[in-house]
Amino acid sequence: MSFRDRLAGRAEAIDAYLDDKLPRDGRVALTDAMRHAAGGGKRLRGFLVLESAALFGLPVAAALPAAGAIEAIHAYSLVHDDLPSMDDDDLRRGLPTVHVKWDEATAVLAGDALQSFAFGLLASEAAHPDPAVRVALIASLAKAAGAEGMVLGQALDIAAETAGRALGLDEITALQAGKTGALIGWAAEAGAVLAGEDPAPLGRYAAALGLAFQIADDILDVEGDETKTGKRLGKDEGAGKATFVSHLGLDGAKARAAALVAEAEAALDGFGDRGEILRDAARFVIEREL
Repeated sequence: MSFRDRLAGRAEAIDAYLDDKLPRDGRVALTDAMRHAAGGGKRLRGFLVLESAALFGLPVAAALPAAGAIEAIHAYSLVHDDLPSMDDDDLRRGLPTVHVKWDEATAVLAGDALQSFAFGLLASEAAHPDPAVRVALIASLAKAAGAEGMVLGQALDIAAETAGRALGLDEITALQAGKTGALIGWAAEAGAVLAGEDPAPLGRYAAALGLAFQIADDILDVEGDETKTGKRLGKDEGAGKATFVSHLGLDGAKARAAALVAEAEAALDGFGDRGEILRDAARFVIEREL
């Protein structure tokens, strides 16, 4: 099976899980908006949960609640990032963003609900039979998603727009370590947490992977195809926003991303051949077109 086939198969499993677990309520638009927001996408974060769990011999079913949780958190973040008060985007995954399809209030509430839904999944016995493991997953996701991780990164990104100067390369790196890297880090380490193993090697893998992912996004914003990415491109350059590409140039950004992929692969040396799927994931991050 090719890597892309495996990724697609894991995405199907996550899609089916979320379709089963997400609420339905015909009285309000809220649950339709949640399902709209949580649908589609590469499911890379959920994939990392499932494959990191597989490294330690855990079956897909044992890791699906954690995979569903990280995808719900990611979806919530996109809904809120797309709002007019944030990035003001009208297209996501090839479809209208939630505030465009419904309205801003529904988008805010759908994002809020997806966030609480994610923690509900991790709190359920299905996430892990040991309450201590469930608490560890919840606490680490709260940190990764909140004011020490993803939300901090978004706040720094917004602050940069009114700073009166372009961010330096180190500042962009720190910003993206929160905005993009924190959730990728949680996803890659979740399998080890579920298995009661040391997550440190996967943390090193994810740190390099998350930064490579963001550099690849910056490259796609310059030379990607909107029909493939499913979102508006060229916004960073149009807004005069500092990115890895603006600092390093296209060739320099591609070289930096490739070096980070090599770092990610090296972090998996201790897993031998069992780590090959995650090595493929690192290579996919800089080869993708969406």
